[in-house]
Order: sequence, then structure tokens, then C-alpha cells
Amino acid sequence: MISPPTNLPPPQSNTTPLRRAGNIALIATVFVVAYVLHIPVCPFAIVTRHPCPGCGLTRAGVALFTGHFDEAFHLHPLVVPIVPIVAVVVLQGTYNYVRHGRWYTFAFLQHRVVTIGAILLGAVMFAVWIARFFGAFGGPVAV
Repeated sequence: MISPPTNLPPPQSNTTPLRRAGNIALIATVFVVAYVLHIPVCPFAIVTRHPCPGCGLTRAGVALFTGHFDEAFHLHPLVVPIVPIVAVVVLQGTYNYVRHGRWYTFAFLQHRVVTIGAILLGAVMFAVWIARFFGAFGGPVAV
């Protein structure tokens, strides 16, 4: 178990784990409804009408989990490394929020490996995003 960073504010004492779980359930419900109704939640895509570097990752993750691997890789070629990392960070943060009243994950660690890994993954995502505008990996994903 990763201990929380020392510079975090104290947890909210006026909430219970059940209430915090309800907050998470409400937020998850909003995202599920938006996904089912095909409402874009990406601010970049809403404002610019162009895909962002992460556009297609949600749909690719759903396709990956349902066994449609070709569709998943067509929607975003970095689905395999990114979706598990995001899932671990979100699940760990959710657990810590519900249990302890704070959102913290290993992503908050100021460690060289975490920092370099995040920079490299961001650079690769940016490179794939640019390459897709030039027709690579099936071209840009529809917004």
C-alpha cells in the first residue's frame, strides 16, 4: 500500500465512506450515460471539433474489454499500454478516496521513474496524434 504524500490536506471529516462511494457512483453514472448517448466529454474535441491525443481511448478500452481487438487498435493504437495504466490510477485513487477521504495514487509520487514514464507516454501519444493527421494508424478517429 502506498502511503499518502505528506503535503495533502487532511481528509474531510464531514463525509463517510458510504457518502464518498455515492459521489463516485454519481460521477461514474454521468460518464456512462454520456458514453451510451454518444455525448463527447472531451473539452478539446468539443471546442475544436478535432480529436485530442487521447480521443478514441474510451471506445478503444471498451472494445478491448469486449474482445474486439482490431476495433480497439483502430480507435487508438496505444490502447494496450494506456488503458491499464489509467485503470490502475483511477481504481487506486477511487479506493483511497472512498476509504480515506483523499485522492492519491502512485502517480503523485515524485519519483524519477514515474516522471520519465509519464513524459515518454505523453510524447508517444502526441507523436501518434500528429501521425494520425497524416494518415498513419487509420487516420484521425471520429470525434
